[in-house]
Amino acid sequence: MEDVSAAVKLAQQHKLDLAVKGGGHSVSGTSSSDDGLVIDLSRMRHVDVDAERKTITAQGGCLWVDVDEAGGQHGLATVGGTVNHTGIGGLTLGGGYGWLSSKYGLVIDNVLSVTMVLADGRIVKTSATEEPDLFWAVRGAGHNFGVAVEFVYQAYEQVDPVFSGFLIFQQEKLEAIIDTLNRGMQHPQLDSSTMCILGTHPGTAEPMVATCIFHRGTEKEGREAFKDLYALGPVMDGAKMIPYSTVNAQVNEMATHGARRNIQGLCFSPPLRPAFARSVMNKYAEKIAADSDMIGTAVIFEYFDMRKCTEVPIESTSCANRGPTLNGLLTSRWNNKNNDSANRQWGRDMQKMFVKEMEQSTSAISTNEVPQYINYSECKSCTCGIRDCWV
Repeated sequence: MEDVSAAVKLAQQHKLDLAVKGGGHSVSGTSSSDDGLVIDLSRMRHVDVDAERKTITAQGGCLWVDVDEAGGQHGLATVGGTVNHTGIGGLTLGGGYGWLSSKYGLVIDNVLSVTMVLADGRIVKTSATEEPDLFWAVRGAGHNFGVAVEFVYQAYEQVDPVFSGFLIFQQEKLEAIIDTLNRGMQHPQLDSSTMCILGTHPGTAEPMVATCIFHRGTEKEGREAFKDLYALGPVMDGAKMIPYSTVNAQVNEMATHGARRNIQGLCFSPPLRPAFARSVMNKYAEKIAADSDMIGTAVIFEYFDMRKCTEVPIESTSCANRGPTLNGLLTSRWNNKNNDSANRQWGRDMQKMFVKEMEQSTSAISTNEVPQYINYSECKSCTCGIRDCWV
């Protein structure tokens, strides 16, 4: 901590541009600096677990794999990200959510304290009782209030193993899959979550649809929870009982280091229109077919129950993104630097599709209109509004 403090003071003294690197997952360059000073926290990866108090204390350079594995050794887990080589700092300070959010809320809802190095080099501990204003600020908007050098998380008993893995489908099943996931969100289960991933069959440009399913329970319970997905006939079933500490490693392959990358956040309001999902798939498939260098790119729809996250009043933390809207991700990967501009623009165009869809969805809600889901909906005429019309 003292070394970090000295580096901050040095940057201030010499008016140097300052960046902080935790896990280094930033594709925007925020964890690096041209002609400036980078504070690299990657050697600060020590984790302490207090099994009696059910807390996990992790240094600011930790990755989620460090937290997951340390907690798992004591039968504990806390809310973390869905890629385990992500740094804990950036994800936590921005709000953060993962497979356990349906049950325990956002990552920041489970932060008990954060130790910070401030701009003047002071080392302070923030919590509900110590520097409470700063504690409010760092939970959701904390990236520029100082350098976070230690986090203390609330942990929970996590009995291993859990049921999780990939179900792979032919892309023709996309509409039926989205319809099934939409129905699931009408009666969400606190112990179950799903990702829907638009990608390609390994080593080919052939589009496919994958779901990564997660259930905190037995295999029998998990297969029952996802019986409607199984009924659609996956061509591959990779779901099995695994330790919770390995769950966050399952999608690592889509976020490996190297190559040229672009990551853009997406959002959608459930129920997602199957026809819109098809339009996204068509645009994705068109891009991959035209440029095989983009194989490895994926579009992800995250079907996580957000009710627990929205129980916390918006004013309780600085996180401005609490609501029923669901999140997604476009992760683009290529190698040819000559295509940087075109591929980034393609990503922005994909993102605009989601913005337009959200605007139309919001408009429908405000006018109490019920959209038509051609061939896949059992929506009936009603007066209760778009969010409650599924039966």
